[in-house]
Amino acid sequence: MPKRLICALLAALSAAAPAGAETLNLLNWEKYVDQSILDAWTAKTGVAVRQTYFDSGDARDEILTDPLSSVDLVVIGDNGARLYGRRGVLETLDEKKVSSLAEYPEDLRGRCGGYGVPYFTGTMGILYRSDRMSVAPTSWNDLMSPADALKGHVAMYNDPTEMFVAPLVALGKSINASDPKTLKAAFELLKAQEPAVRTYDYILTSSQNPTYGDEIYMALGYSGDQFALNDMPKSSGAWKFALPREGSLYWLDCMSVVASSPQKALALDLLNHIAAEPNALINAMAQQRPTPNLKALPKVPEDMRKNEMIYPPADVLAKSEAPRELTPEGIQTRRRIISSLVNFRDAR
Repeated sequence: MPKRLICALLAALSAAAPAGAETLNLLNWEKYVDQSILDAWTAKTGVAVRQTYFDSGDARDEILTDPLSSVDLVVIGDNGARLYGRRGVLETLDEKKVSSLAEYPEDLRGRCGGYGVPYFTGTMGILYRSDRMSVAPTSWNDLMSPADALKGHVAMYNDPTEMFVAPLVALGKSINASDPKTLKAAFELLKAQEPAVRTYDYILTSSQNPTYGDEIYMALGYSGDQFALNDMPKSSGAWKFALPREGSLYWLDCMSVVASSPQKALALDLLNHIAAEPNALINAMAQQRPTPNLKALPKVPEDMRKNEMIYPPADVLAKSEAPRELTPEGIQTRRRIISSLVNFRDAR
């Protein structure tokens, strides 16, 4: 995300409400919580919820760590929850503070590190327009070496973790690889793919670009993004999600309270409201994403539980990896690669 847009988001957050006004600020992905859940909490408490959207982990982290941002709650990946929790940015959570934590499995709670409630799980995969592609992709090679007809119609995602899932899995390597030799091989695949790439912006952002949004036919993205894309204004309604057979990244998002929130009691109450079984079920069905809430899961309709775009096949999931904290050197190398690719694209 360009620096000027991050500055604009920070300015908007800082001016979100006058001093003393009861408004909570939620830093979130776009279209990632059902509005009716927030409206019900506002009706009960009289406190408004203001959402600020980010479209990359880097943009979120820059806003989250700015002391003037006024963020009260944030949706963050499990690695980030543990990292920023240890740094004191996020509030420690237990069942005394958030009673609905008891409704979530211990392993996922552990991945949030005691600094968040498990929110949604999912995978990375290939998003594609079924009205533009007659054959559904099945392999990461379909994205890394797209057909000639897709030249200029592919969207990647300039995140140092997610960007490398496709090339690393295609190479038979760990998605968490940090050694220079493996990252160089991934760079070669990404460089060969670059002529087909229209943008390195996240698909939910790039699809709304008035210049080329309608020209994106295939993209790297998260499971569940297809439903958000189909719900966009002027959408073709034809977006689908394919989980490549080689395996993928198995992600977990946590919802956390910011330790410096001046309205921490309200923030904890909102978190408990969102995470509790009735709303976890509403949210899962509205978002068409798999809820980790153990009480809500049995109530998910059977056709949704059988939908492999939502609940991935066990054999592919078994070949997938959870993201781990990368080495500083690995992150630096990945960022240099992304910068080079963007420069290639801009020069072209």
